Amino acid sequence: MIKTKYGFSSTAAQVVEGIDLTGKRVVVTGASSGIGVETARALAGAGAEVTLAVRNTAAGEKTAKDIGGDVRVAELDLTDLASINAFTQAWEGPLHVLVANAGVMAVPEKYTEQGWEWQFATNHLGHFALATGLHPALRAAGNARVVVLTSTGHMLSPVVFDDVNYAFRTYDPWTAYGQSKTANVLFAVEATRRWAEDGITANAAMPGAIFTNLSAHLDTSNVDLSTIKTPEQGAATSVLLATSPLLEGVGGRYFDDCNETPTVDGRAEAPPLHGVARYAVDPDNAARLWTYSETLLAKA
Repeated sequence: MIKTKYGFSSTAAQVVEGIDLTGKRVVVTGASSGIGVETARALAGAGAEVTLAVRNTAAGEKTAKDIGGDVRVAELDLTDLASINAFTQAWEGPLHVLVANAGVMAVPEKYTEQGWEWQFATNHLGHFALATGLHPALRAAGNARVVVLTSTGHMLSPVVFDDVNYAFRTYDPWTAYGQSKTANVLFAVEATRRWAEDGITANAAMPGAIFTNLSAHLDTSNVDLSTIKTPEQGAATSVLLATSPLLEGVGGRYFDDCNETPTVDGRAEAPPLHGVARYAVDPDNAARLWTYSETLLAKA
C-alpha cells in the first residue's frame, strides 16, 4: 500500500511543493467552485497549463483570473453528451492529467433525457464519456494520470446493475449517490487495466468532508466539525494522485487523507471516512461496469 508523509490536515499546496509541472497539461472538471478551484490553483502554481472544464464559463473565467498563471476555461456539461463530445473533439495535443472532480450529491429524483438517473449520469457516465473521448490525448502524453473523485458514500450502495436507474426501486438520493461513487472507483480499476499499455493510470480519491456547494442537500446541523476539512485540505489527495512520484505507474487504487486505504468487507470494519468496500475494487464488477457504460452511450 502507498503511504506518504501527508495526512488529514495537509493542503494541496503542501503536497505539490517542489514538483515542477512545466509543460504538463491538465483538465479539472467542476473547477469553478469548492475543491476543484484549489486543485486547479495548486497544479497551476506548480507550472501546469490547466483547463477548467465547467458548465458556467463566466464563473470559470472569474476563477481563472483569481488563480492566475496559464489557466484556460472550456464549457463542459457532464449531463449533455453533445457538450462532452464538443469538448473532446476540440482538444488538441497531449493531456497529462485528467481530474474528474465535478459531481452532485444526494439530489432529488431527476433523470436525463436518456432516462439515466441524474447522479449516476453526472458522477460516472459523463466522466466515463469524457475520459474515453480524451483517451487518444491521454495516450499521447505517454504517462498520463486520471484522478477520479469518489466518496466514503460509496459504502451506501454497490452498482445495482439490474436497476441502475431506479425503474423498480423507490428512488433514494443517498443510495443513488453511493452507487455513483462506487462506479467512480470501479472506473479507476478498469481504466488502469485497459490502458496500462498506453502508460495511463487511474486512481480514486476520497477528498474528505468539506462544506462546499456539493453539500447543498446535506443536513449539516449535527456534523462533527473536527472531521471537516478546508477546500485546500480537501484538494490535497487529488493533487497528490496527480503529481506524486510515488504514484508513477500505480493505478486502480483508492486513497483518502493522501494515503492508500484498506479494503473492507463491511462498514463496521471501516473507521469513519476511511476504507474502500471490496465490491468497489472488484475487477469483475469493474469490467462489467465498463461494458455497461459503453452500451448505454452507444444507445444514446
